[in-house]
Amino acid sequence: MPYLRRFFVVAFLLLGTALAQSPDSPVSNMASVKAYHDGSMRDIDAIGNRKVGCQTGVGNWYSLDKQVEMGRAYAQQVQATSKMITDPEINEYVNRVGQNLVRNSDAQVPFTIKVVDTDDVNAFALPGGFFFVDSGLILAADNEAELAGVMAHEIAHVAACHAARENTRGQIMNLASIPLIFVGGGIGYAARSLAGLAVPMGFLSFTRGFESDADYLGVQYLYKSGYDPQALTSFFEKIKAMEKHKPGTLAKAFATHPQTPDRIARTQEEINTLLPPEAEYKVDTSEFEEVKARLAEIENRHKLGVKHESGNGPVLRRASHSGAEDTGSSGDDDDHPTLKRRAPSSD
Repeated sequence: MPYLRRFFVVAFLLLGTALAQSPDSPVSNMASVKAYHDGSMRDIDAIGNRKVGCQTGVGNWYSLDKQVEMGRAYAQQVQATSKMITDPEINEYVNRVGQNLVRNSDAQVPFTIKVVDTDDVNAFALPGGFFFVDSGLILAADNEAELAGVMAHEIAHVAACHAARENTRGQIMNLASIPLIFVGGGIGYAARSLAGLAVPMGFLSFTRGFESDADYLGVQYLYKSGYDPQALTSFFEKIKAMEKHKPGTLAKAFATHPQTPDRIARTQEEINTLLPPEAEYKVDTSEFEEVKARLAEIENRHKLGVKHESGNGPVLRRASHSGAEDTGSSGDDDDHPTLKRRAPSSD
């Protein structure tokens, strides 16, 4: 009997060792995660109290107030030249998802979040917290966590004051002349042209390092907000598939950004080494599905009602310039909201 007991003990220890060495094992993932408490970008517990690049000095000559002022001016241009989604339920939902992410980020400015009526699968953030989500992005996302992942990436750009820091380096002509865009490149260039914010493609080459930083911070904000951080990598995979099906256009779009496979690998490494796995994550909600269906219905009505002058092609949806009702959000940009930080958990 003692020999039998000893046999089972040894077998159990060997099984535990094998599980720990398996790359897909939760035991392995738990062991590989390392907690940092140094107030750096790796310190998950310090989110909201970290210095991630917005402090003024040699690397950044622009105060937060100045960034808000410039961002507001360009946000007004975007709204004046773009068709906005005016449905209050859609706007309220997207704003609520975004504000939850902002509360769990390092952002030091309040955010104004609105939805642009466009088929582009994209989102872009102006300095000072003026954030636009394309309706095409909502329709392309498979769940709320994927939408939140892209939004978290954009919030990270603003939280780290990337535009102000690049302008300080003298690599662009004007602080707010370049919205920081998730997809970037050709697709982002087209979006800026429509908004009257055209920027030569050469001015986008600087964004490679900051895109990596935004991925790094964004996945942390996604995790801190309770979402499955893998949602960001799943959306990267979706973009990778788009590149495969449209190599002539999307390859150019990513020429100035970290290559998508590299972004996937780096983000996955961060998830595996910095983010302790949780028992449960938020992935999708019934609200997201309802909003997505509501938006699809609106877009379908657009397609049925919009015809080319020749009768055989689409036309660009532009702002109607009929007044404030076309802004698609309660309140205007002059009522920049107040930033409220989520209270730290007692855990």
